[in-house]
Amino acid sequence: MAEPAGTNERRTVYFSGRVQGVGFRATAWSIASRYDVSGYVRNLPDGRVELVVEGAPEEVERFLAEVKDAMSHYIRDVEEYREPARGDLIGFEIRY
Repeated sequence: MAEPAGTNERRTVYFSGRVQGVGFRATAWSIASRYDVSGYVRNLPDGRVELVVEGAPEEVERFLAEVKDAMSHYIRDVEEYREPARGDLIGFEIRY
């Protein structure tokens, strides 16, 4: 059963380290398919990876924990920002 839109949250996460060219985006996309989340992941010109995700807070938390665990050898630092969901994301995609 879907959560009411007002209870969902949006997180924007910036991963730094050796996070480009190591399958980070594909891994995040694959993991997202197992969760009820929407969003995208993309490489940034400064070498970081940006991941934006929306969903129920518990679902978002579990999804991000699995991404961080799967890619922990490559991540040096994580910046994370929370805000209310905007509802403008459909599915989860890799952006280029």
